[in-house]
Amino acid sequence: MKISRRSFIGGVAGCSLLAAPFAGFSETGNKFPVLFDTDIGDDIDDAACLAYLLSQPRCELLGVTTEFGSNVERARLVSAFCMAAGRDDVPIHAGQPFSMKGKPFKMHPSQAKVLSNWPHRKDFEEGTAVDFLYETIMSRPGEITLLAVGPLTNIGRLFKEHPDVAGNLARVVLMNGHFTAPVGEWNAIGDKAATRAVYEAPVPSLVSVGLNVTLKCRISAAEARERFRGGGVPDLVAEMAEVWFDRAPFIIFHDPLAAVSIFEPDVLAYKDVKVYSRNGLTLVNHFARERPHRIATDVDRDRFFDHYFDVVSGSVQ
Repeated sequence: MKISRRSFIGGVAGCSLLAAPFAGFSETGNKFPVLFDTDIGDDIDDAACLAYLLSQPRCELLGVTTEFGSNVERARLVSAFCMAAGRDDVPIHAGQPFSMKGKPFKMHPSQAKVLSNWPHRKDFEEGTAVDFLYETIMSRPGEITLLAVGPLTNIGRLFKEHPDVAGNLARVVLMNGHFTAPVGEWNAIGDKAATRAVYEAPVPSLVSVGLNVTLKCRISAAEARERFRGGGVPDLVAEMAEVWFDRAPFIIFHDPLAAVSIFEPDVLAYKDVKVYSRNGLTLVNHFARERPHRIATDVDRDRFFDHYFDVVSGSVQ
């Protein structure tokens, strides 16, 4: 069974296996250094996630990489956000146009139609993402959080081409998988070989925020229109959201929830497990002797939304 979070309309009931809050990582100075990998331009939650990272005062955004087809257009969307935030210094790199096994991606980001209304860079070259990720991570060993919220092509290829890089990350945080039912989540099935490579990589810490938890964080189109306003980055999210609302009358905050967990880890509950990825499914062994993966099991929804919109509105300094 497959569930596409991009077109999910109904609700899914999930069980909650509560665990102690995720222990935070030490910061570099007063900020967490973050690399962000995204397939921005399809579902609106990627845009909402980038808006949060650019607005979060504790985020040292080291760069953004794009993937899942039409990667240059996706990079241009990222550029529009960075320019709207006054952050055109953020490096942006586009990934390859095909999966780990060489299958071409054919997705076109429908929200790219807003680019005519927003200043953005156009000088992006496809296929530079993996080299950029490797060089950046190796320049700051043990410091960087890699946040990935799309199909895992760039990250899987990074670990395959550069086996030494995994151990030099502080952690990997994913919006990926479903951990209470054997169903296929959009990012996990988008590049099955890459998903398997990432869960098998020997990273010091891997945290997954899955569909079984993110589906609890939904607001209506009317509420989104009310809350995403005020100029700059929120206005860009709002304009892209209007494209999304042609497909669904609400926003589910899949990707922003993963991002918020970096800075406010106890907005979620977790459990330490062993995750196996088989044919795009994220299968859990709760009783393995070694439990190298941490999965989210529940969320304080009200606390999440209060924090998210405080940051995006500029109320958090």
